[in-house]
Amino acid sequence: MPPRKSVASTRRISLFERTVTVRLSPAATQLLLGSARILSEGELHEGGFAGSTMASIDLAKTSDRISDPVDPSTAQLLAELCRTDQTLRGRCRELALGEAARVAGADLSSAQVDIESSARGTELHLSFNVEAKRRIA
Repeated sequence: MPPRKSVASTRRISLFERTVTVRLSPAATQLLLGSARILSEGELHEGGFAGSTMASIDLAKTSDRISDPVDPSTAQLLAELCRTDQTLRGRCRELALGEAARVAGADLSSAQVDIESSARGTELHLSFNVEAKRRIA
């Protein structure tokens, strides 16, 4: 009986390890935030402000402008990517601070903005919680 070949000697291997990267496209931030329904609330208290802004994006209403499938898995992937995409997070912070100043009716400073994202069906929900001090002139 001839000796058996080891499994390792008959296996072919690739010389390359491949990685697929998925991230938001450069136009995604403008499209998503430009399509959002915005709802903000908050109040001034003892020289400070506390409030929140919710941005709801119905992907079905953007279907004529995007090539990706408009389904719950796309909304979920967007919610996950929103947690780490620095461009989108920066624009969300600007939006949240603008809404906070509008609701407060005052200039604000030393703002802390917490950003959360989630998906429900084909809707992407972004929420921004803002705490800030009232700017004293």
